[in-house]
Amino acid sequence: MGIARSTIGRGLKDLEASGFSQGKVRRAGGGRRSLTRTAATLLDDLRRIIEPSTLGDPMRPLLWVSKSHAKLAVALCAMGHQVAESSIPKLLEQLHYRRQVNRKTKEGSHHPDRDAQFELINQQAMAFQAAGQPVISVDTKKRELIGDYKNAGSDYRPEACPDKVNVHDFVDKELGKAIPYGVYDIGANAG
Repeated sequence: MGIARSTIGRGLKDLEASGFSQGKVRRAGGGRRSLTRTAATLLDDLRRIIEPSTLGDPMRPLLWVSKSHAKLAVALCAMGHQVAESSIPKLLEQLHYRRQVNRKTKEGSHHPDRDAQFELINQQAMAFQAAGQPVISVDTKKRELIGDYKNAGSDYRPEACPDKVNVHDFVDKELGKAIPYGVYDIGANAG
């Protein structure tokens, strides 16, 4: 490298004598001022932008927003703030917003008609089987694109010889989509 050991030793002694605590690079108060200190109205403006698109239970402290970081940054810039898209997550965190996925909870964990529905299906199935009629169970999956598209799975292939697939997942208008499903005959135990 061309650096003498004595030079490294002197540098280490200088660092120890500098008064910096371990792991810190600057003295307290050094560095760029935070966006909220340089623009006093930034958080209030951000709150006004996200309020119409805020999701979550207002009685709980956890909220989330449905606008992208890029859209929020553009809206703040239009209001005269100098803010980058990469700063938006930190600002949202200061407002107590978090990334969330939706959750199926509107009807509650137990719908009053759920058991009655399955009881009726079970009674009908038993009655048809007793009469010698077939009873089938149909299971469907989500729609799938037909063609050479990337999927999340993997399989063993010769080294450096992956399956070639389309770059984009646009629907092939000729092939369309498939809805995979299975049919199972309960009485015959066959699918």
